[in-house]
Amino acid sequence: MRPTGAMWPIRSFKFKLLLYFAIVALVPVCGSYFGFETLAKRHETQKVDSRLRADLRSAVAGYSQQLDTAERRADVLPLVVVLPRIRAGIDPRDLLVAVQDGRIVAGPNRGAEIALAPGAPERTVLGGTRYRGLLTSTLAAAGNVQFAALAPERELAAAYTAARWRIAASLFAAVLLFGSLVYLLGLSIVRTLRRLAEAADEIARGRLRERVQVSGRDEFAQVAGAFNRMAEQLEQRLIELEGERRRAHEVTLGFGKALTVTHDVELLLRVIVETIVEATGAFGGFVEGRKGELARAGDPTLDGQHLELPLTVGGEFFGRIILNGPGFDEELEETASSLAAQATVALENAQLHRLVEWQALIDPLTGLANRRSLEESLAEEVARAQRLGGNVCLVLADLDRFKAINDKFGHPTGDRALHAFAQTLREVVREIDSAGRWGGEEFALILPGTDAAGGVVAAERVQDSLASRKIEAVNGEPVHMTASYGVAALNDAGTLEALVTAADEALYQAKRQGRDRVATAARITTP
Repeated sequence: MRPTGAMWPIRSFKFKLLLYFAIVALVPVCGSYFGFETLAKRHETQKVDSRLRADLRSAVAGYSQQLDTAERRADVLPLVVVLPRIRAGIDPRDLLVAVQDGRIVAGPNRGAEIALAPGAPERTVLGGTRYRGLLTSTLAAAGNVQFAALAPERELAAAYTAARWRIAASLFAAVLLFGSLVYLLGLSIVRTLRRLAEAADEIARGRLRERVQVSGRDEFAQVAGAFNRMAEQLEQRLIELEGERRRAHEVTLGFGKALTVTHDVELLLRVIVETIVEATGAFGGFVEGRKGELARAGDPTLDGQHLELPLTVGGEFFGRIILNGPGFDEELEETASSLAAQATVALENAQLHRLVEWQALIDPLTGLANRRSLEESLAEEVARAQRLGGNVCLVLADLDRFKAINDKFGHPTGDRALHAFAQTLREVVREIDSAGRWGGEEFALILPGTDAAGGVVAAERVQDSLASRKIEAVNGEPVHMTASYGVAALNDAGTLEALVTAADEALYQAKRQGRDRVATAARITTP
């Protein structure tokens, strides 16, 4: 079955490496084999030729010696007699024959023709056997006789074969040694690659502490070192990313909590710009509204890249966040935009909350505080006066014959009258005072730090201002309107409930005394 996974490429590489090196080695080995074979043949041939020359030199020398001896004795020795005597110096593997006129006259194959040129070793055939022979020049002193030394071709062929086997054995041993070295080298390379692959697999599984053992200073050691450095950088980067993720999570969580726990627009803006600056790593930033800067975080004046984020609340442009940082990539821009979008929702909620609070505490017709708001303000002032030993005055005012105005001119004119009286109260009261609609056509003034006499003065100012104010009905007809006032002070009443009751009784006294007048819980003041 074919191996799968990471082992297959590694094993394949090992065998490929061995094959490549084998091919690289076999090409020169084959060339060397043929070259050495040629040299071996030449060498063996030269050895045989040298041996044949030595045979002929020995034969010629022996023959000359035999001739000299025969001359001294005045004998004539035939070649068949001389030839066996001079073979003593001939190599026993070779044949020696005497040749005259191209025919063998003494020695084996006598009478046979021999085709050899003097002085040049050649191949020849005698009696069906192949020889390599060498023929001497004609010896004139010997009656134009020539000697030929013959070496059997089979001996030369056996030498050739032996030389080829020696060459083949030597080259095979060299190839085997070279292949073993290549295999060991490939095995070492594959082991290193396997360690790298295993370490890479471990890192792919998230185990970034995995390292490759580095040994030596070769290229693989450099690769392993580079791999280890890469793993260290990845581990460090992962730690940084985890820290960034954790910080971003904490920032986002804190941002969400901050947006939900407060409806203070100024606090929201400060939290928004601080969170976005921290989440994006910016130098600083600020929120710019129509009237200038609304909130700031960090140092937005440093040199850097700018990023603007619009804040549109309820379809209305609220302002914009301007960031300044070292750089904002696509991810940071997306983060900043997402936070800005959440911020606009929080700002819109804060505005809606403020509107609901305003509606809950403000009378929609007159724009003054409603009964609930007045009661809360009166309770706070009474508690403060009781705690610090001060005084507070309550003035209740009721429009005279208001039902008659509605019956004569209609309710729109009645609303005008209520609005006009509210405007009169705004113009007369101090900034520390509270004015509001107590209910129906009845209004109230809360005067901190004021006694009953001061409350009478304030009520009389309202009375005078109302008398001088022109009020017109819807049809343009003038409307005459007056009010009655009841004044009570805390020092006179003692408690919150007693204060309200006293002011209410004073108001009824003013009504019973003829209306359009100011009365206190102790006395009635006429205009």
